[in-house]
Amino acid sequence: MDDLITVHGYDRLTRIRATQPERVMEAAAQRVRATARLQAPDRLFLIAADHPARGALAVRDRPLAMASRHDLLDRLRAALARPGVHGILAAPDVVEDLLLLGALDGKVVFGSMNRGGLLGSVFEADDRFTGFDADAIAALGLDGGKMLCRIDPSDPVTVATLESCARAVTSLARRGLIAMVEPFWSARSGSGPLRNDLSPEAMIRAVSVASALGATSAYTWLKLPAVPEMDRVMAATTLPTLLLGGDPSSLDDALDQWGRALRLPGVRGLVVGRALLYPPDDDVTAAVDAAAALVGEDAS
Repeated sequence: MDDLITVHGYDRLTRIRATQPERVMEAAAQRVRATARLQAPDRLFLIAADHPARGALAVRDRPLAMASRHDLLDRLRAALARPGVHGILAAPDVVEDLLLLGALDGKVVFGSMNRGGLLGSVFEADDRFTGFDADAIAALGLDGGKMLCRIDPSDPVTVATLESCARAVTSLARRGLIAMVEPFWSARSGSGPLRNDLSPEAMIRAVSVASALGATSAYTWLKLPAVPEMDRVMAATTLPTLLLGGDPSSLDDALDQWGRALRLPGVRGLVVGRALLYPPDDDVTAAVDAAAALVGEDAS
């Protein structure tokens, strides 16, 4: 489907969506899958692209860095084409764009499930499941689903988020699909925004709660930031863990943090988005290659 990209940019992609929406499922059925990669002893390197679905478009000091879907797709296609990049984590619209563009052959694909806790909203802690569900993930032949699980003990909506995440974990597991849970211990200061506590103690609490969600943890993985004293955090779980990237001010510092954390038992790779797709020098290829080199290093 490489012929979709022409001098008119992504116009043909929009026309196909308008006139032949069935081609999304056709592209999914034809896609070469890479599920065996998940069972391999090697580490995993995924590109994250579900931030826009939660209204999180900023990167460092650029408030609308991710506003152009065409630019984002260009960057994603460049990243996915690099050696050592095994797949992607994205919301339904981005996954379907990339399916139609033929960019997901041979890739591991995770669908983002709950994007309802919009950035900066008064209901941000209420992470409703507004994206993929387990049925859609299975129907598209994806490898699993990812869910954000922010735990704010002072906000009553947290219990609904926990219950919804538990149901999603169970539903994915019943289909033999991985549930990637991204937990945080969170809080507001007065009427300010919701903030995640990245102290080791808070992450240990969040990991402990997230690990027990659902009727089984057999198919549960964690998605965690590389925080100080990461060895203590990883000692709190036996679940496979991927490191998230966040929006670091320095890519070099982030690479150093990831490299140290990747040496810990249980850490199986990276799932990074903004830090690599929008690096300070805008060289996506170099940033992705630097992260891929870390993931490819001998875990011993």
